[in-house]
Amino acid sequence: MAWTRDEMAARAAQELQDGFYVNLGIGIPTLVANHIPDEIDVTLQSENGMLGMGPFPYPGEEDADLINAGKQTITTLPKSSFFDSATSFAMIRGGHIDLSILGAMEVAENGDIANWMIPGKMVKGMGGAMDLVAGVKRCIALFDHTNKRGESKFLKACTLPLTGKACIHMIITDLAVFEREEGQSRFRLSELAPNVTLDEVKVKTEADVIWANE
Repeated sequence: MAWTRDEMAARAAQELQDGFYVNLGIGIPTLVANHIPDEIDVTLQSENGMLGMGPFPYPGEEDADLINAGKQTITTLPKSSFFDSATSFAMIRGGHIDLSILGAMEVAENGDIANWMIPGKMVKGMGGAMDLVAGVKRCIALFDHTNKRGESKFLKACTLPLTGKACIHMIITDLAVFEREEGQSRFRLSELAPNVTLDEVKVKTEADVIWANE
C-alpha cells in the first residue's frame, strides 16, 4: 500500500537532525511540521519572514496574521522571530539553511526539479523555490510518484520549466525513497513503502534508476 501524504511527511521528518534550520515548501512538505521528533531541536524558516514556526493550529485557534509562505495559518513558538523578506532571503542565499523539503511537479534522474510553473497556466510568480534549491545545503523533493493521469513524475528529463539543475539529493514519493550522492548522475532506490513492490515502482518510473538489486 502506498504511503498517504501524511505518512510521506512523517518519512521526510526522519531526515531532520538536531540543530537543523529547515525550510518547508508549499504543499505536502508543510505537513512535516507536525512530525518533528520531540527529542530533536529543529528550527523552521519561511521565506515570507519567519524563523521558528510551530505546527498547524487546531480548528478555532487560527490567527489570520500568522501564515507561512503558502498562506496557511501557523503557530508560533517561544523562539519565533519575524523579519523582512530581504533578511529571509539573505539566510537562504547565504547558505544558512541546512535542509529544504520541496514539492515537485517533475524531478529528473540527474536531480533537476520543476516545481513552479506549468506553461499556459496563470501563476503569481516563482516564489522562493529557485533560491532554495541554489542556496540550501541539501534538498529533498516530496511528491506523488505519478500525476492524476497515472504518468510518472520521476522522469529521464523534466519537460516543464526548471526550478534548478542537479540540486535534489533525495526523493520521497508515495511509493518509495531514492537517494543521489553529490556528483552522481542517477538516484538509487533505498526504500519501498510498505507492501509496494519493486515491479510496481519500476513500471511507474521513467527515470533510469539504480535499483536495489543492482
